[in-house]
Amino acid sequence: MIATLPWPDIDTVLLDMDGTLLDLHFDNHFWLELLPQRYAELHGISRAMAELELAPLFNEHVGKLTWYCLDYWTRELNLPIREMKREIAELIALRPSADEFLSALRQADKRVVLITNAHRDSLSLKLEKIELAPWFDRLISSHDYGYPKEAAQFWYALRQDLAFDPSRTLFIDDSLPILRSARHFGVAHLLAVREPDSRRAPKDTEEFVAVDDYRELIASLHGNQA
Repeated sequence: MIATLPWPDIDTVLLDMDGTLLDLHFDNHFWLELLPQRYAELHGISRAMAELELAPLFNEHVGKLTWYCLDYWTRELNLPIREMKREIAELIALRPSADEFLSALRQADKRVVLITNAHRDSLSLKLEKIELAPWFDRLISSHDYGYPKEAAQFWYALRQDLAFDPSRTLFIDDSLPILRSARHFGVAHLLAVREPDSRRAPKDTEEFVAVDDYRELIASLHGNQA
């Protein structure tokens, strides 16, 4: 199904960052391993108890802008979140062939925009490690608008900012709730990511067609140009 993407009908390509272009292993390791361990050390409790204490707090904020806000978690947990992320920055890595896909989009003269829920400081750290910026026309954090990508308000703010046509737009993201939000807004072409974290099993992308390998998209794009 990916091979049949109607590239002549796609002017704008919106791309998520974490789990879509970058391996989600960095973020999963931070939130599921490093942060609970440091929280346990700070409070003198076991790792298991730390996870029990953090779980309801995390669940309360999933899908909200605060979930992605480094300032919020620094205050809430009394931990140096930015510095902790930098400690494990060597884990930041591209997903296979992501850079080749970005290059192919450029060659095809598509407008390419990064839209991420990542806080600007997280985005800056990742751009230090992986040279993504040159491939994009714009780099947008949902914090710029005050709404996460899960919220309808994000998409209205994005359209006002970018003046893009949802019917002529492709959006790729590893989050199913975010893809559903984009679909509800009217984005016509949507792809999920089958394996956002290279250290974890592939995920069920449910009703969404998924990218298994960016080389499939590159081939379909080149085929369209042939």
